[in-house]
Amino acid sequence: MLGVFSSSILSPPDELVAAGSRTPSPKITSAALMKRFLGSNASAVSMQIGDDAHLAYTHSKESAINPRSFAVKDEIFCLFEGALDNLGSLRQQYGLAKSANEVVLVIEAYKALRDRAPYPPNHVVGHLDGSFAFIVFDKSTSTLFVAADQSGKVPLYWGITADGYVAIADDADLLKGACGKSLASFPQGCFFSTDVGELRSYENPKNKITAVPATEEEIWGAKYMVEGPAVVAATE
Repeated sequence: MLGVFSSSILSPPDELVAAGSRTPSPKITSAALMKRFLGSNASAVSMQIGDDAHLAYTHSKESAINPRSFAVKDEIFCLFEGALDNLGSLRQQYGLAKSANEVVLVIEAYKALRDRAPYPPNHVVGHLDGSFAFIVFDKSTSTLFVAADQSGKVPLYWGITADGYVAIADDADLLKGACGKSLASFPQGCFFSTDVGELRSYENPKNKITAVPATEEEIWGAKYMVEGPAVVAATE
């Protein structure tokens, strides 16, 4: 799966900008990146959302146990990859039909966050048990919400394209060819919301997350790490 977002939605993370400046390397534009993704996946589906967001996904080469899915409801777009072990209980919690899958559940969880303020963002992902990574884009508020599971079973990466768009994908090689060293693995057990304006650990939301410059030999420009002692956040 792939999402690209202009700076009007998401300002390029300073750590990734700095990483690209330290080690200049070839990049391509967001449009060229999307064209490359669609060209290499004949069955791919893409959605241009206004002028500032573009999502795409394919079922090609997906994991049987962590499939990809897409849904849109009330102008909330979601790409989801993985499987939730507690989907049944979450359906009941959010009043969903037994047919509701993970991507529909995540949209409902995001709507609860948006519409029941003040509602801690870490509660949205703190209740999710399983393997997952997802990208939510709310067109009505231009809000982006991204998260990855605690164990990193579904990898996620983000980087900066030549024209300053932030690209988020589950394929490191795809972004490496587009973002150069302005690239990092999205930290496991963390979420990013443009409403919050920064990365946060959903288990330890008060702990600071810092980026450590990677070595020249690594494909990453930076690595994100959660600082401080682990203090598991309440999710009830």
